[in-house]
Amino acid sequence: MQVVTRCVHLSLYDAGMNKNTTPFMRQAVMDLEESRIREVANAGMGRPDVLAFWFGESDEVTPDTVRQAAIDSLQKGETFYAHNLGLPELREAVSDYMSALHGPIGVDRLAITSGGVNALMLAAQALIDAGDDVVAVTPVWPNLTAQALVMGANLKCVPLRPVNGQWQLDMAALKAAITPVTRMLIVNSPNNPTGWTLSRAEQADILAHCRSTGTWVLADEVYERLYYETDTANGCAPSFLDVSEPEDRLVVVHSFSKSFLMTGWRLGWLVMPAAMTPHMGKLIEFNTSCASVFTQKAGVVALQNTADITPRVVAHLKTCRDTLLPLLQAVPGVQVAPAKGGMYAFFRLDGHPDSVQTAKRLVAEAGLGLAPGEAFAPEAAGWLRWCFASKDLARLAQGVERLKTWLRLNPSAAV
Repeated sequence: MQVVTRCVHLSLYDAGMNKNTTPFMRQAVMDLEESRIREVANAGMGRPDVLAFWFGESDEVTPDTVRQAAIDSLQKGETFYAHNLGLPELREAVSDYMSALHGPIGVDRLAITSGGVNALMLAAQALIDAGDDVVAVTPVWPNLTAQALVMGANLKCVPLRPVNGQWQLDMAALKAAITPVTRMLIVNSPNNPTGWTLSRAEQADILAHCRSTGTWVLADEVYERLYYETDTANGCAPSFLDVSEPEDRLVVVHSFSKSFLMTGWRLGWLVMPAAMTPHMGKLIEFNTSCASVFTQKAGVVALQNTADITPRVVAHLKTCRDTLLPLLQAVPGVQVAPAKGGMYAFFRLDGHPDSVQTAKRLVAEAGLGLAPGEAFAPEAAGWLRWCFASKDLARLAQGVERLKTWLRLNPSAAV
């Protein structure tokens, strides 16, 4: 498979600027594309008639016990700075939680961050210099590739390929793209948007290859608990932590957002070699200083109640997936396969190759809000992402009916 060497489209100077004008910002920042998910959502936000499935979050609120922990913390007046690396009790709770899933992971390998995206950006800042070669597996949530570009990296993308709606990785192509000059591999598994998930054998193969080339692996594993297969003893997706050594060039990113229903709280963590941790604390100081205390106190309670919260979330999401997928598969012209993990159905509409325009038309003409595949990679043009994390299963069925009606009226882009 051919490797895409420039996988994020870069615009020219902003309107009113030209090549003879000195940019007032770093060109890498000016060249960043705005989120195409937001572009579509902005066209329909505030419209009560739109069924919105465009963002990657459940419409269920954070559990009462977690919210109450934050309220209690605020009422105690805990509104001051915390340690850069996080509250000791939260780091201990994360250590216990991760160790139960993946074997011993000490506090000395952990940093608490202001969300998963902050953790990803910190890893990029810590490890990528301008001009470094970085490889990413795509399609993927656009923040992961954009962060490498912000740091001035030379980005190469190895695209997954769809086979009967199921996206698959060409391991030979990936390993060919990772050479001794490759500074970092970025991989998200379970994957947003496709649901593709690495096997443990594939992770071991990738890690062995990256050891041989001296390449860092940045693994976004925020969806590891949202896994619907039965091939792992610990009930979560395969993790690079299961096949690695503590000193490996591996940084794993996690978040409270998905499996604890805490998207708006902005709380995550990093797992890294212990030698990195004190330096990561310095970097956190110069980014956000620390995560807020009351948010971290809520995180402690979330982890204490994970046995009550997460299995229920996962079971409901599996029901959502198993409700939506057969309905979509029955729609003529739709190509989709069940996602092994995550919270998305990723599907292609025959005759509608421009997913941005299709998504905008679905909002305007059908009252259906989906995310365009082109937001995640050029190879996902013509695909749409549907977040199925819905309290009300009837909303999913209603959305499919709106899609079917729209397709009957618009069988192809030429109509």
